Amino acid sequence: MIIVQVKEGEVIDRALKRYKRKFDRMGTVRELRRRSQFIKPSVNRRAEFIKATYIQKMRTTDDN
Repeated sequence: MIIVQVKEGEVIDRALKRYKRKFDRMGTVRELRRRSQFIKPSVNRRAEFIKATYIQKMRTTDDN
């Protein structure tokens, strides 16, 4: 649970900004999106392999 203390005489906009910053840093939305659907470990590994080969190919063509 996120708790934001509002100080005496503080503008509510500043407190909201602190709340939003804390919320983003916790990664709640990212975690919900990641858990929204199950991806098999083999599919994850295959995607990582494809990404790695793509990055390697880009690095080798960039060097030439």
